[in-house]
Amino acid sequence: MGRSIIHKRPVGDEGAPNLANYAEACHAFRWDAARAELAGLPGGGINIAHEAVDRHVAEGRGDRVALRLIARDWRVRDIRYAELATLGSRFAHALETLGVGRGERVFTLLGRVPELYVAALGTWKRGAVLCPLFSVFGPEPIRARMAIAEPAVLVTTAQLYRRKVAPIRDQLPYLRTVILVDGGEGGLDWKTLLDAAPDRYETARTAAGDLATLHFTSGTTGRPKGAMHVHEAVVAHRITARYALDLHEDDLFWCTADPGWVTGTSYGIVGPLSIGCTLIVDEEEFDAERWYRILEEQRVSVWYTAPTAIRMLMRAGTDLPARHDLSALRFIASVGEPLNPEAVLWGERTLGLPIHDNWWQTETGGIMIANYAAMDIKPGSMGRPLPGIEAAVVRRTERGVEPVDAPDTQGELALRPGWPAMFRGYLKEDARYAKCFVDGWYLSGDLARRDADGYYWFVGRADDVIKSAGHLIGPFEVESVLMEHPAVAEAGVIGVPDAVALETVKAFVALNPGFEPSEALRSELLAHARKRLGPAVAPRAIDFRPSLPRTRSGKIMRRLLKARELGLPEGDLSTLEESA
Repeated sequence: MGRSIIHKRPVGDEGAPNLANYAEACHAFRWDAARAELAGLPGGGINIAHEAVDRHVAEGRGDRVALRLIARDWRVRDIRYAELATLGSRFAHALETLGVGRGERVFTLLGRVPELYVAALGTWKRGAVLCPLFSVFGPEPIRARMAIAEPAVLVTTAQLYRRKVAPIRDQLPYLRTVILVDGGEGGLDWKTLLDAAPDRYETARTAAGDLATLHFTSGTTGRPKGAMHVHEAVVAHRITARYALDLHEDDLFWCTADPGWVTGTSYGIVGPLSIGCTLIVDEEEFDAERWYRILEEQRVSVWYTAPTAIRMLMRAGTDLPARHDLSALRFIASVGEPLNPEAVLWGERTLGLPIHDNWWQTETGGIMIANYAAMDIKPGSMGRPLPGIEAAVVRRTERGVEPVDAPDTQGELALRPGWPAMFRGYLKEDARYAKCFVDGWYLSGDLARRDADGYYWFVGRADDVIKSAGHLIGPFEVESVLMEHPAVAEAGVIGVPDAVALETVKAFVALNPGFEPSEALRSELLAHARKRLGPAVAPRAIDFRPSLPRTRSGKIMRRLLKARELGLPEGDLSTLEESA
């Protein structure tokens, strides 16, 4: 782990990265200066919709393409900033007409369709609170989240409503209005509502600390938590999109995240639009050939995707990318779970660019640690903290927490609170929120180490770490070594009970095309792991699987692997949509 270094690239004709000198940026950065870059509302206040769309229109950039929407049948529709501002105003007016007040919740249950973006912007413009849901959720996860947030409005499709909401509608007395984007029975017609609304709407004069967005996350404890984010979060979304994703206003940016995931809001809507670039939106789900075609035909310059998608592209082989012109790409980033070193190196070999990993959570609201365009990459590392972010590795003691100064020492990743995108609470769970903070630190629940150069390395979730014969083993390290083998497409590692060692390491692997499960391959993988990791850390057993269970945000569901292995109840696994 960490043996290879991909050195920063010399500045080319495209110009210098936004974060050209990390040390200087960290020294000079002030959040007040980042806030001052916002347009602000006339008369004072901050509103996400104004910063993401309306300010560009007011400043003469309304004719720029905001959204380039690619339908399943490949039809392409451009929505310019001026049109998006108008549509958002109409939806805000419709909400007001329906009696939706400031601070009331508006849920969306939609895929990547134009109405999602209009609903989000119109909700913020009205001063209401957006709560996006995964369209793959079944009735129970939807009911559980609605029971906590008590939304006034749901925006969805006729089919999703019929299948997932109608069966539980009698359990949702607070849900006053359903809006169906394609019309039909069970709700109001989207088009009719917007056609009846005027083109202009005076944006609600929201303050920096007013609630804007509610993202649900379950952690590993089951019950959904409603992480509360405020309008001031746009300050962090904008600056992190510039620094961590190196976004410029002339970029064509593609964020592949599902709109129900925090990334789909922070960097699938707010961050890129606040920069003023063009956002590529593909309605279809993953397909390797389709994705390469989009990268080529749309001349995507910055691409933000997930480790799961990268591993599936790796599995699809090198012939596909070789048939496409990917020369417009200049920066690729990944989020969702730690990016295995082999995937970073694959990007360099196959796409001509390394893939820049970064780390953040639903609770942090935005990217906290990243590998930057003008920085050496240590494959497998999360990178270094953003300017304005103070991070540390800490250990819990009876007296509280204390920072760990020694390099390469494992502890819990902690952050100093105070950045604008930080969550401001768990809805209706004050005690649960308070437990996240000790001695002036936000405790992430992720175990990490920091090397002598200040790069952070993910070890595992605190409850994923395997305790074997006195060793603390992070599953990610074992998974990454297994993925170095050409046969392995994906790996998931858990601890299984052992009478002597307490736990032993067991791995589950999915194979690349051209490889078949066999005892010979199993022995070869075990030997490979022992050679790279040593016998104390290497898996004792390996099982082959056609595929591994993942959350919608792309993380391997180790808890599910363990539950199935031990015959334990699996619980409501559809709610496992955790940190970014």
